[in-house]
Amino acid sequence: MTSKPVDDSASKQNTDHDPLQGRKLRIGIISPYSFETPGGVQFHIRDFAQELISRGHAVEVLAPGRRTTDMPLWVHTTGSSFSIPYNGSVAHLSYFGVAGMLARKWVRQGHFDLVHLHEPEVPSLSHKPLVMGFEPCPYVATFHAAFDTYPLALRICQSYLRSYLANVRAAICVSDSALDTARRYLRPSTPMSIIPNGINVQYFASATINPDWLGYQDHPTIGFLGRMGEERKGFDVFIKACSLVLQRYPHARFLCVGDGEAEGRKIIAAIEPAMMDHVEFLGRISDEDKARFYRSLSVYVAPQLGGESFGIVLAEAMAAGCPVGASDLKAFTDISKDGRAASLFRTGEYVDCAHAVEAILDDSARSHELSTEGMCAAFDYDWSSVADQILQVYADVLTGWRLRQPLSAQRHGFHNVAENV
Repeated sequence: MTSKPVDDSASKQNTDHDPLQGRKLRIGIISPYSFETPGGVQFHIRDFAQELISRGHAVEVLAPGRRTTDMPLWVHTTGSSFSIPYNGSVAHLSYFGVAGMLARKWVRQGHFDLVHLHEPEVPSLSHKPLVMGFEPCPYVATFHAAFDTYPLALRICQSYLRSYLANVRAAICVSDSALDTARRYLRPSTPMSIIPNGINVQYFASATINPDWLGYQDHPTIGFLGRMGEERKGFDVFIKACSLVLQRYPHARFLCVGDGEAEGRKIIAAIEPAMMDHVEFLGRISDEDKARFYRSLSVYVAPQLGGESFGIVLAEAMAAGCPVGASDLKAFTDISKDGRAASLFRTGEYVDCAHAVEAILDDSARSHELSTEGMCAAFDYDWSSVADQILQVYADVLTGWRLRQPLSAQRHGFHNVAENV
């Protein structure tokens, strides 16, 4: 997972509003998912860590799996992981054997001011430090997941999770949907905040156009980004809609980014084999090319069917000024400001999806309006703002933690307390 350049100019502009009043922290972040396989949570952790580092904080990240040559040096791994189906996807976790011992040793030896756990309800590394009696520093947790149907496994484990997560000093949920899910297994007394995922707006807005991907009036380019083999990403809806769009725009090109080309080709063959001549598979691309991808498209389509708690791809595309057509999922409706910043269509309805795409292509004024509204809406998710909100949670937690420590511990610092646990 390559590092993305961070534009820290916005961060520097916010020093006057620093919730920590200039204090620099040593922060540990634990990911439940391997960094070997890209995903929304991993990208969020990586980009947030880079934002913190740009502000002068010391950050270390622990994740399942093996190290790869493109991982930042501040990412540490357990050396192994296993795969399980989770929320319509495949998660690469680390839970059994020595995983707990490794996670707690990492926390203890890190001498962190605070540890930030992501998805601690998932049976993986971020679950492991929360054992009773082990609290060398305060824990903050972020909950990303939202479910269309609440899983039976979580329902069965609900009481256990409510007890196990008792050491979480503050909970951050990335959306209303994630909050609805997290409330089921968090104690009502746990402070909860809704803070969205972050993006670097300037990074996407300033990306250069790729002439090979650029769309024109009669030769538009329509884009999809996601794992084509995962049903919930809606690739089949995208292809069915594109077959209708092609009737109106016979020179249209459909550019597909992400893993699953083989599965994608099978879906096309089953739906409309003739579409194969108009679909281009770009595979997994770099962060730089992803930004250029959004900037070059005539329309970006997000046809997801469910299981989306936030929808980072919408925010990224909007930041790049790309007109967006998206399913009317709750998360996408929220990001698009109830459809003002993106053209929403009924989830799973490919005819409605095609109409939404065609309406954008047919009307240059509408396309420009969506581009402008999208760029304005994207600023709500810029790291300069999102990081400040998270740091405010940190500041509140650390204040409460300091007040609950014995006076002798306060005089000697929190790290002495950590070493005695």
